[in-house]
Order: sequence, then C-alpha cells, then structure tokens
Amino acid sequence: MKDDKLVILSPNSLNLFLECKRCFWLEKKQGIRRPPHYPYTLNAAVDNLLKQEFDKYRAKRETHPLLVANNIPAKLFSDQKLLNRWRDNFQGIRYYNKELNATFFGAVDDILEFQDGKLAPLDYKSTGNKVTKIYDHFQLQMDAYTYLLEKNGYSTPRKGCLTFYVVDQENEFEDKLPFRKEIHIIDTNPSYIEKLFEEAVETLRKDRAPMPSKDCKFCEWFEKVSNY
Repeated sequence: MKDDKLVILSPNSLNLFLECKRCFWLEKKQGIRRPPHYPYTLNAAVDNLLKQEFDKYRAKRETHPLLVANNIPAKLFSDQKLLNRWRDNFQGIRYYNKELNATFFGAVDDILEFQDGKLAPLDYKSTGNKVTKIYDHFQLQMDAYTYLLEKNGYSTPRKGCLTFYVVDQENEFEDKLPFRKEIHIIDTNPSYIEKLFEEAVETLRKDRAPMPSKDCKFCEWFEKVSNY
C-alpha cells in the first residue's frame, strides 16, 4: 500500500486494530488474514429474515411490535432506498476524510427515527446463549454507526438499539426454532472513533508491521508456521 493510496476501513477493521495492530497491518496491507471463523450461516439467515420482516412494517408505516412491547418511543426509518444503500456491504454509510485520504464506512442493519427527528442505529443479533451479553465489539459498532450518522449531518440521541433473538431452549422444537426477543438500548460515545480511525490509517501508512500484541494467539501461530 502506497502512502497516497485510498484507505477504506470499517468498524470490524477498527476492532481488529484494537485486538492486534500487527494482525490489522498484515491483513489490510499484505492481504495476510487470520484463519477464518466457522461461517455463521444460520445467523446470516436470521439476519436476512429480520430485515424482510422489519421492511414489511416500514412499508406499511407501522411501528414494529417489538418496539411497541418495549415502549421504545421511535419508529423505523422511513427512507427504504437510502437504508438499502446504508445496508449494502460495498456501500454502507460513509465518511471520507480528505486530509487522510481515507474512508470510514459501516453497513447498518436498520435505523430508528425518534420523535425529534434524531436517528439511532438498530442492529439484529441472534444467539444460542441463554444470557445475552453486550460485548466490546458491539459497543464499538454502535459508537461507530453513531459517529457515521453524525458525520453525515444527522442528529443522534447518542443511543444504540440491539435487538437480540435468543434461541429459547426451554420450549420444544416442533419443526420451528423458538426465539425469545430482547431489546437493549445502550448509550453510545462516538468521541473516540475519529482518533482511532486516524491511528489505524497512520499504522497502515508505515512500511513495517507493528509489534504483535502479547496476547495475540494468531501472531504466535503465524510466527511458528513461518519458521517451517
């Protein structure tokens, strides 16, 4: 990667940067990726079905029952065409930093619109765990989406909405996978995202890889296989 080449990063990129700067540099600059996770095809299928379901209520301009049941004072973002672009993994909602010649983007699941016109990200999560947990990368994701909305001129309540569809293992299967539905509203803080984005871009501009994180098992594995 040349110093003047456009850099494009996502919330997942920043999460990798926080985990291990060396893994981040190797992936984004050299194309050397960590071994992939087992594909979560069931999660992807549930995610796609939820988008279809939420879009049906959006088309009818009706509030989704899950928002009603949890007393969320918001409606689904009404601009389906714009939302489709923000959802697209190759487009997403974007911010271009001219000084860095770098773009930060994220593909949202959905957007909530509050009565005062403020927008907040809504993300679908499906899990087989009995207890839902707000992981650090969930928080970063919501912070990043809030940052991108604000950079695109939208006001936000500095909130993010996580909708969990939890496999209910207490009920019988009966040819249908039973889910328990939960909504978690979390505070978002986008103030650190820009600096983190800048640091990640600056790391990619360097010719040498950073030192590996001491707890990074992938770097440990990479060093071992490199010696064969």
